[in-house]
Amino acid sequence: MGSRRKARECALQMLFAADVAGTRGDELARNFWSELSDGGLEPGAREFATRLAIGTLANLAEVDERIRSRAEHWRMARMALVGRNVLRRAVCEFLHEPTPRTVTIK
Repeated sequence: MGSRRKARECALQMLFAADVAGTRGDELARNFWSELSDGGLEPGAREFATRLAIGTLANLAEVDERIRSRAEHWRMARMALVGRNVLRRAVCEFLHEPTPRTVTIK
């Protein structure tokens, strides 16, 4: 598995934790990397994962509004926790990272 793909997986895990526990920002990243991650991620990918997760949370209102405006007949609260956070991470990456769009959703 590529390191960027693994970083996206870690970002998703952080977003899931934030959704469940309400932890945000630096505390979220610190807890994840010290307690939850497998530790096998290279430093650049780790930084990318942290940037994705914290960037998504920092722009949550904008990201959620983009999803809400296109999710016909689905409220954010009705979406599965993992699905909602996959969408959030991808939308944030679309908007705030230079990643090619076709790569972002893989």
